[in-house]
Amino acid sequence: MPLVANTALPTFERLRQEGETVIPRDFALQQEIRELHIGLLNMMPDAALAATERQFFRLVGESNQIAQFYMHPFSLPQLERGPEAQAHIDRYYERFEDLKQQGLDALIITGANVVGPELSTQPFWEPLIEVIDWAWDNVTSTLCSCLATHAVMEFRYGQKRRPLGFKRWGVYPHRVTDRKHPLVAGVNTRFDVPHSRFNQIDRAQFEAAGLHVLAESDTAGVHLAVSEDLFRIVFFQGHPEYDIISLLKEYKREVLRFAAGQRPDYPPFPEHYFSLQSQAILEEHRDRVIAALDHGTPLPELPERLIAQRLDNTWHDTAEAVINNWIGKVYQITNIDRRLPFQDGVDPDDPLGLRRRP
Repeated sequence: MPLVANTALPTFERLRQEGETVIPRDFALQQEIRELHIGLLNMMPDAALAATERQFFRLVGESNQIAQFYMHPFSLPQLERGPEAQAHIDRYYERFEDLKQQGLDALIITGANVVGPELSTQPFWEPLIEVIDWAWDNVTSTLCSCLATHAVMEFRYGQKRRPLGFKRWGVYPHRVTDRKHPLVAGVNTRFDVPHSRFNQIDRAQFEAAGLHVLAESDTAGVHLAVSEDLFRIVFFQGHPEYDIISLLKEYKREVLRFAAGQRPDYPPFPEHYFSLQSQAILEEHRDRVIAALDHGTPLPELPERLIAQRLDNTWHDTAEAVINNWIGKVYQITNIDRRLPFQDGVDPDDPLGLRRRP
């Protein structure tokens, strides 16, 4: 069902041009269709701010639930921003204080860039705890992505992430480990997920916290897990929202960082992402970059379009299915919340066998 363009946020027009169903708010108000209001706490750095909006908005909009989706992006003022990104947030994003008054049906929290190993010293730490604590009592379900998963695992469950000593970077095969859980209903039992991180929460840590692992990789570890009540918090450790070119963009940024002297080594390829032909093209480009640095000549352009044509997306369909299942459960529970007590034999304190939000 459609996304509702409830603001002038450029992401709506971009998604409309890509073929997604986006309807004006005035038209949506004329329809007798259930509304779902979903918050997006976007903590990503400036370069990825708008792309992350599009990725999560797209996944929500592709849900087949009979509802109109109102997206409410917000960020944290404690995160340092450049002028352009701050202007974007000031113009198009909402304030958390206002959203607390208006209420949300569900919440998505993105990852973030950090400086140093300790999450508790990051500027977003205390305000993020405030958001999570509020959501626990007031939102049907919260979906945490990557760094947000690590932060919640530390401050709510006392499980600190483990440094890998390298960057886990690429597209990895995963398998469903609990086929009966509604979040993976209809999902392929094996599927791919992109990862991009230096730290990890291991299966033993999720289990020690009483959480349920739903999907994992032999190489990349746990990707999908849920809280002890089976739904209140959903944990992603990978990035199923990524576009097909997201890792290519990351690779390009790392090449430019090497050229600028910001990293000592030329970046390796993301694993299981580039074809052998693309790797050969990029190895030739690497040699040209190093030669240009040695001779003080202009850097060659990375053949981005040529590489992009050879990429395969092997994860989006599964990501869409999991998000659809997640929104479906939010939809069911919020509908039950709006019934009279015990109507149709439903106990409002335990709809669908899940703990209900107060």
